[in-house]
Amino acid sequence: MKIDDIKSQLVRKATIFETGGVRPTHDLHESWIGYVGWSLPAEQWPQGFQPLATLFLRDLPFVPASLKHIELLTLFINEEIFDHLIEDDLSRFFEIRAYTSIDGLIQQNWQHDHIRAFPLIPKLVDNDYPTWDGGGIPSEVEDEILRLEHEEDFEYFDDIVEEIYAIHKIGGYPAFCQSGHDYGEDFPFVLQIASDEKAYFNIVDNGNFYFFFNPELHEWRVHCDFY
Repeated sequence: MKIDDIKSQLVRKATIFETGGVRPTHDLHESWIGYVGWSLPAEQWPQGFQPLATLFLRDLPFVPASLKHIELLTLFINEEIFDHLIEDDLSRFFEIRAYTSIDGLIQQNWQHDHIRAFPLIPKLVDNDYPTWDGGGIPSEVEDEILRLEHEEDFEYFDDIVEEIYAIHKIGGYPAFCQSGHDYGEDFPFVLQIASDEKAYFNIVDNGNFYFFFNPELHEWRVHCDFY
């Protein structure tokens, strides 16, 4: 197996988000960190939760297949999560609202008490790669990489990996800080919310939240790790 063959099997597209740098508009299709700007008229700020993110998906340059039917995600976080980060699934500490249409939404001004709210600017990348022990490398590809490292002057992170995007993103791979975690084929990785210095948001020590979604069950699983 040639290096180009390995890379072609592993590389994925993603939409990454840069924090701030533009004047906010608060218009439809503007994504945010630390802020939820839209809801249905009957929806309220969920008790015990804080607004974490507004993510408009419809016009993004890349969205994974399991989210194709969703136009908007709004995320709220329960601050008690930071006492439970070693649990296998943290989804109970999130209120995740998925909208298949943005018709009928009303504007809100729900801002996290501590996170500094910023617009998120989307950008397409086509060179996201998995961490070595993150579970995203097929076993036969992993065996070939190990053979190359043993028999030739070869190193995974030097010769295969172009980028591992440890920032807010949709699609691509989870940029694990520690050993990887997954919930099986029925719950593919779809979304990552990262520590964000500009937004004053730190998950213990530059950690990340990783979101996995089953579109048939409409259920989420959430994992967290940090350095």
